[in-house]
Amino acid sequence: MSASRRQAIVDIGSNSIRLVVFGGAPRAPVVLYNEKIMAGLGKGVVGTGTLDAATVATALAGLTRFAALIRRMELASLQVVATAAVREAANGPEFIAAVRALGLPAQLLDGDAEAVASGYGVIAGLPQADGIAADMGGGSLELVRVSGGEVGQRASFPLGSLRVAALRAQGPGGLRAAVTSAIRSLGWADEARGRGLYLVGGSWRTLARVHMHLSDFPLEVIGNYGFPASVARPLADTVQAMDEAQLKAIPSVKATRVPSLPHAAALLAALVETLEPDFVTTSAYGLREGLLFQRLPAAERAKDPLIESVRFVAAPQQQVPGYAEALANWIAPVFPGEPPELARLRQCACLLRGTGWASSPDFRALGAEELALHGNWTGAAPSDRAAIALALYVAMGGSGDGLAALPRLAPQALLRHARGWGQAIRLAQRIGGGAPGPLAASSLALVEGTLELRLPVDLAPLVDTAVERRTKRLAEAIGAKDFRILAPD
Repeated sequence: MSASRRQAIVDIGSNSIRLVVFGGAPRAPVVLYNEKIMAGLGKGVVGTGTLDAATVATALAGLTRFAALIRRMELASLQVVATAAVREAANGPEFIAAVRALGLPAQLLDGDAEAVASGYGVIAGLPQADGIAADMGGGSLELVRVSGGEVGQRASFPLGSLRVAALRAQGPGGLRAAVTSAIRSLGWADEARGRGLYLVGGSWRTLARVHMHLSDFPLEVIGNYGFPASVARPLADTVQAMDEAQLKAIPSVKATRVPSLPHAAALLAALVETLEPDFVTTSAYGLREGLLFQRLPAAERAKDPLIESVRFVAAPQQQVPGYAEALANWIAPVFPGEPPELARLRQCACLLRGTGWASSPDFRALGAEELALHGNWTGAAPSDRAAIALALYVAMGGSGDGLAALPRLAPQALLRHARGWGQAIRLAQRIGGGAPGPLAASSLALVEGTLELRLPVDLAPLVDTAVERRTKRLAEAIGAKDFRILAPD
């Protein structure tokens, strides 16, 4: 990947310090490199109001390493930010000066800037987010109203995992009282009641993995994983009842996150009981992605991150340039009135259809399904992944009957719709041969409930038993009353 695509952020947090290098599509950045130092800068601040000398030494040693890496990375941009622990420490300015002396252009984010970046991080991955984004770090909790693709009112509170631990150590009721007091100070919190609570931060992502494990969820992709808000209190009670060994035994739960899990679960339960959201969703993006998103021009921000992430991966693998677009246009008339949230998934299936040649012929259907389910797609909920997976599996000749996990990921109505996309894409492949020309010269439409395939005279020889069979299957999949093929002799 060229240097122009690589952007780095050093995030100096209260628990950890990270160097993350991003690449991919500007609207859907992906992590190319991610290294973490568990410095624990916030521990001293909670106890004494200053950064502890030992944690500062650990932090500066790690940042010295980061600086050496960065000098050789040929980056297009670098941003170095420090958040709550450094912001609140009496000796924070001295620490920032020491970081800058390493050649790292450190800047201190105030609580408002941190909240805005976190809110835009949620929007970057979930443009339709409507509710409150809650970013819990080690030192602070940022609450941000997100709606209509924009960040609204926000606030920062000293309710990070380190401070939650201290509050809970004071006895029962302390945390709930602190959360209630914080929320009551907000004049806008009621606006989000009955909407979404979007979780940002490593401790909450780990908590979501615990819920995923306990519920035996069949897709281990944490981005946009969610559950009803009513689950928060039972989940907190379950986590409190588990010891560290049990939590560490859960696959994908990192041992370093285990000590903060009971506190993260307790805070989530208290927030849910106070804010009264309808559902909880785990955001794959956060402060770092929000910082990148804020730098994008408006036209780039407006793009769909799922389509952009799929297009970035699929474009270099298309059999013939322009085929994916021609395919999407050709099958669109068969799905009139399709809402935008489904049309985007159909477009993604068309984009990914051209990547199948890279797989072994015997495993193309399964390979396509695997790519859809586990690809690094931004802005895709589990149900979105399931729909695209089924469409591709059917398009490449699979029946879809053996994909037992899909009904647990998406409603049957969506899966039936996706099967129709798959049958349409499969018919198009027989007509177009993987090239856009034949598709542009022919057409597919619904005429008074009948599926109609039209071909010009020079393409009439394309009609064979396979075309007839696939047209019939498509008609059945979309509920057409009949089908006909119009091809002049």
